Amino acid sequence: MPLNIVLVEPEIPNNTGNIGRLALASGSNLHLVKPFGFEIDDTRLKRAGLDYWQHLQVTSYENIDEFFKVNRGKKMAFLSSHGEKKHWDIPFEDGMFLIFGKESVGLPKSLIYEQKEHLFKIPLYSDHVRSLNLANAVSIVVYEGLKSI
Repeated sequence: MPLNIVLVEPEIPNNTGNIGRLALASGSNLHLVKPFGFEIDDTRLKRAGLDYWQHLQVTSYENIDEFFKVNRGKKMAFLSSHGEKKHWDIPFEDGMFLIFGKESVGLPKSLIYEQKEHLFKIPLYSDHVRSLNLANAVSIVVYEGLKSI
């Protein structure tokens, strides 16, 4: 029943640590696509992940091309504030890959364009907010997925 959480070029170690803890708690796997904005042994990453990091299933990729090569043919959903469909409309299934972009700019524009049919967003109900914190966004989508599987 695991979902696969994919962080493309994560920049903030605390977010990645919190998402790692979430992955473990939800039975999900964590995939990290380089380059990272921190060292994987960063104390902030470990502090946010506490002592759970050692129990977590983490796969790292050198770049987005390697990620797609290794996971070719897998079911994927891409999360972006540029999506038109809502996250609760994702056709969740066991083993699905949920792909999130980096904190500063989200997913690469090329992916947003290429994956339009598989692009989803978490709706925001205020004009004063551009996006949610990455760890919060991942939590919302993962638990919606677990509810749906």
